Amino acid sequence: MKYIFVTGGVVSSLGKGLAAASIGTLLERCGLKVTLQKFDPYLNVDPGTMSPFQHGEVYVLNDGAETDLDLGHYERFVHCSLSRLNNLTSGQVFESVLRKERRGDYLGKTVQYIPHVTDEIKNRLYEVTEKSDVDIIITEIGGTVGDMEGHIFLEALRQFALEVGRDNVCFIHVTLLPYIKAAGEMKTKPTQQSVAKLREIGIQPDVIICRTEYDMSEDERRKIAMFCNVEAKNVIAFRDVKNTIYECPLDLSQDKIDRIVTKRLGLDVPAPNLADWQRYVGRVISPSHSIKIAVVGKYIALQDAYKSIYESFTHAGAENDARVEILRIDAEEIEEKGAEALIGSVDGILVPGGFGDRGIEGKIQTVEYARTKGIPFLGICLGMQVAVIEYARHICGMDDANSTEFDQKSTHPVISLQEEQKGIKAMGATMRLGAYKALIQPGTLAHKLYGKDSVTERHRHRYEFNPAYRGELENAGLVISAVNDEHGLVEVVELPSHPFFIACQYHPEFQSAPNRAHPLFSGLVSAALEHKSHS
Repeated sequence: MKYIFVTGGVVSSLGKGLAAASIGTLLERCGLKVTLQKFDPYLNVDPGTMSPFQHGEVYVLNDGAETDLDLGHYERFVHCSLSRLNNLTSGQVFESVLRKERRGDYLGKTVQYIPHVTDEIKNRLYEVTEKSDVDIIITEIGGTVGDMEGHIFLEALRQFALEVGRDNVCFIHVTLLPYIKAAGEMKTKPTQQSVAKLREIGIQPDVIICRTEYDMSEDERRKIAMFCNVEAKNVIAFRDVKNTIYECPLDLSQDKIDRIVTKRLGLDVPAPNLADWQRYVGRVISPSHSIKIAVVGKYIALQDAYKSIYESFTHAGAENDARVEILRIDAEEIEEKGAEALIGSVDGILVPGGFGDRGIEGKIQTVEYARTKGIPFLGICLGMQVAVIEYARHICGMDDANSTEFDQKSTHPVISLQEEQKGIKAMGATMRLGAYKALIQPGTLAHKLYGKDSVTERHRHRYEFNPAYRGELENAGLVISAVNDEHGLVEVVELPSHPFFIACQYHPEFQSAPNRAHPLFSGLVSAALEHKSHS
């Protein structure tokens, strides 16, 4: 097995995840099998209990693991299906160490950071090695070199490289080259300081990736190489891309990072075949059509809160030869100003998932607006639940229809807590999580979009469609087009009387990728194009 470790320096949010994913893309197109993982130094066991405003979206894997959004980049950029083994946090490490200590596994020894905590981190690497049928494991280490909380992870990597052999390991350090406008030049000193900090720990980077707004000069490249003890050709410019993050692998390939990494690891493979990736990027950058889709949510202020949804629109847009302009609307503002004033004339509407009652009435107004105006609509998770509530209120005459999440006293709780969720007090990893199978009814919009009788999709929620109201809602025209047969849970609802109105309890955005657009997003974009042509 060969290993690539990606660290970051100077500042956070440099794009280490995109760098790691992009390297994975290039190596995969060299014919290698690749998987990726993320080590996060924070003390949360997972990001599941963290606010989207704090940490962006929670990305859910097939096995139900709630993980960092970077794992979304990994699955979109590389053909790998990840599991809970691919995301490790300090919280998980310490939880495991203390559990072993309480059981007496350490046989009376004093439990210490070294070797017990570092061994726990290394064990995860060995476990992924054992269970992954791949050639290369790329591991991104969250945070910034110099952070106290990340030091123990770097120490574990230093030890690990010694154990598996330095020739099997490539250390890549992502750093910042700031441009000082007043001086009219880029500064290499922060990079020098960051690498010096890394070398203090005992890690010498093999490759330095420099995030930069401008092209790096050869003088700057040589200066970094000399002070950081790397070859000049191993100092790579990672420029700001103009149009889409999917340009990142193409940008990194300019400096032949795939050749550098494979040579460092002793791998004799051909140059990457990027033809399909270049065609995809071309469709993203230069489409023939454009549409506007409103996303009405409660975490709109933060770009990363709905990261996978926005990326899914990029994939679906490319598939339909269209640029998707996203109109981000806060659901609370709709409560104040009304749907027509804020949404206006758009080509499609999406209501995403979320938790809590803030902005719920605004989302319900949004669904009503889409339904009555004939605007193509897709609801996801909570978006499906508010679609059911809206239909129950305004078509079935259940004026106080609601979810028991928002109104315990509703006389028509069309959305209610799952039976197995009742009595659960703990917040972390206690929802319906991960992949579940849904059976699709023939002749429905869902069946037309998917083109198959069953699908497996990823979930993250506590509340469900209340089966007690199924008959009444169906009699009023709401079609239940997909159901989880094992638990009898409603997965998809739709309105045949509407040009395009479909809502699902799961999160389709977690299974969309370049050249593999999700059918529901592709369907919405296609319907939006049709709607625009007739408006």
